[in-house]
Amino acid sequence: MSTQPADTPAPDFGLITDCIRQHAQAAPQRLALRDPQAQLDYAALDARMDRVAAALQQAGVAPGSAIALCALASVDYAAVFLGALRAGVAVAPLAPGSTAQSLQRMVANAQATLLFVDPTGLEALGGQAPEGVTLVGIGPAPLPESPGLQALQPWLDAAPAPMQPVQVGPEAPFNIIYSSGTTGEPKGIVQSHRMRWAHVQRGQSYGYGPETVTLLSTPLYSNTTLVVFFPTLAFGGCVLLQPKFDAGTWLRTAEAHRVTHTMLVPVQYQRLLAHPDFDRTDLRSFQMKFCTSAPFSAALKADALARWPGGLVEFYGMTEGGGTCLLEAHLHPDKLHTVGRPAPGSDIRLIDEAGQQLPPGSVGQAGEVVGRSEGMMTGYHRQPEKTREAEWFSPEGLRFIRTGDVGRFDAEGFLTLADRKKDLVISGGFNIYPSDLEAVLREHPGVADAAVVGVPSAQWGETPVAFVVRRDGAENIDSAALLSWANARLGKTQRLSALQWIDELPRSAIGKVLKRELRDAWVGTTA
Repeated sequence: MSTQPADTPAPDFGLITDCIRQHAQAAPQRLALRDPQAQLDYAALDARMDRVAAALQQAGVAPGSAIALCALASVDYAAVFLGALRAGVAVAPLAPGSTAQSLQRMVANAQATLLFVDPTGLEALGGQAPEGVTLVGIGPAPLPESPGLQALQPWLDAAPAPMQPVQVGPEAPFNIIYSSGTTGEPKGIVQSHRMRWAHVQRGQSYGYGPETVTLLSTPLYSNTTLVVFFPTLAFGGCVLLQPKFDAGTWLRTAEAHRVTHTMLVPVQYQRLLAHPDFDRTDLRSFQMKFCTSAPFSAALKADALARWPGGLVEFYGMTEGGGTCLLEAHLHPDKLHTVGRPAPGSDIRLIDEAGQQLPPGSVGQAGEVVGRSEGMMTGYHRQPEKTREAEWFSPEGLRFIRTGDVGRFDAEGFLTLADRKKDLVISGGFNIYPSDLEAVLREHPGVADAAVVGVPSAQWGETPVAFVVRRDGAENIDSAALLSWANARLGKTQRLSALQWIDELPRSAIGKVLKRELRDAWVGTTA
């Protein structure tokens, strides 16, 4: 699937904001952005970006510095993000689901003096701005009165026009993405314009063009969303933003707007495919579906391939970058248990516990995944020690990013993930990979989902415990019977010590299971 050549960003480096300007000149009335309450064509988006850039310059926000956003996805959100980029200003998009204290630390780390919020973001902040920070309200919903809060339109109107042109180089900071914090304090991942342009260039393979209609229901503070959001606009397509995911609404929107592309996390695929309206929804317009951010089971991939038109591509990588694996599932239906092969331009290697590279061609041997590519973070913002911890240098002196994931290559170069190193359970001196145990549990007809964590054990040091979500209609299965069933299929050193039913696994906004919460809850109730 290829895009129309005239709309393909061909140079080795370019600016996404310049692409939008070109589309505004060539097709000003083509729709660029739509949310449930508002929309902008390319001419209006381009003009709004100029106004945002001018207002930032009026406020003294210099190129290379940062602003912050804390809101649900909206046309306003996207326009402010893009306008800041045009001014050479980096964007720190923050999760409204964070605590007020955590948000304050992120804003301080980014050194942002302007924070754009909607009612959700304002509530997350406790209704007030961090010290020394000006709040600007965005989004379709009215904001409550709050000290120091300005509305977006008056803030824009107060700025002189036009904006002053800014030169932005490939290494300039594009955004600061804060890690989910599921393993500790969030870290600010600085991504450059060069890194984002590499994502755009990758889009040439996936059919982006002026006829593209991309539906996004994951948040704009997540790299998961941005790797599809920016290529869509760079190639002149339209982005439909769904602020909160609802499977029924998503299906109706996809059918009504003839959606061609989307990015979804595995739990969203699961909910869509299980929805009673799925098989009677017309999804024939789809060209490409993407997935990333969390384990995507082979069975779920197979279900999507069988019932949903268009290609299916799984990205494996980190927000920090360093390399990507791609599984084009529609082309390799026999490799659905893997995350694919290294993408063009990505160098993916495995290292042992001592940090030594496993020999090239080591088939079936497990090691930590490290990667290198053009799409690499500059580092963690103002945290050089954390940056050094994330780096690995090859024998020839090349910089790689450590993923913390354990994987194995097969004979054809496809990578299978075992688990994250931090999730590895060491019980009685044996390494236990929770994903292996979770896969066995999901084979049971009464299990809808499962997560396994290691908990302290006086006898073994650590021992695996399972948290399991029942499938509808499986109420008659008790935990002891399921535990016995699973352990009969596991190796002696893998056996679960306990199993607990749970209504729903705790997940982040992009579908990652929050295993630390499960572990802490178990320890809290058994201490």
